[in-house]
Amino acid sequence: MTKNNEAVNGGMYLPLTNVTMASKGLERAINRTPALPGLVCLYGPSGYGKTQAAAYCANKFRGVYVECRSFFTAKSLMLAILSEAGLQPERTLADMLSQIVEELALSKRPLIIDEVDHIVDNKAMQVLRDIHDACGCAILLVGEERFPFKLKKTERFHNRVHGWYHALPATAQDAKSLALHYCRNVDVAEDLLAAITKVSKAVARRIVVNLDMVREFCATRGINKIDLATWGDRGFFDGEPPRTVH
Repeated sequence: MTKNNEAVNGGMYLPLTNVTMASKGLERAINRTPALPGLVCLYGPSGYGKTQAAAYCANKFRGVYVECRSFFTAKSLMLAILSEAGLQPERTLADMLSQIVEELALSKRPLIIDEVDHIVDNKAMQVLRDIHDACGCAILLVGEERFPFKLKKTERFHNRVHGWYHALPATAQDAKSLALHYCRNVDVAEDLLAAITKVSKAVARRIVVNLDMVREFCATRGINKIDLATWGDRGFFDGEPPRTVH
């Protein structure tokens, strides 16, 4: 583990751009003036490390973390929140909502909802608004690129947003941090990191896939240092499907 990484509950969280941005945004919402809205929205393309940022925030702020599924209804969402909060659900939806509101109000824990695109068009979103309005807890919503446009259709929800945070492409420093973790015993030169970042289109998930290729290459050859020249013309994973020949 490097000194720039923070371990929480046995997990490894890297100081990536989007992790830091989400953490600061949620902290601002937690410490906001009570009269201000408390929704924080982190959105952007798949593979940018948004889920890692959400998981980090959940650990740092003792948040109640829920990852939505495609089948989630209002009831499904409330049951998931109660489960994560360690509470036995009451029988009716109204009582479940009261349980959630009371727990978050007393504990001051933020609510973190990942993959929120799955519920943005159904009644589960109204449950989140009810929770926000009833207890004033900070809520981090994590969604894909078009999530803000979907949310904007519902003005009563949209105007409760405290801050919008667009997930950013991976930086050179992000790639270096990822290499320190995923190629822990290998010194990866900056020219190779730059090439990986470029071919990965700065998508963190693809960078990790390419770094694992580098790790495997070095392990099979018994080397602990590698640059672009050593890698040669082996190519990288760019996320594109193979071109078939007809």
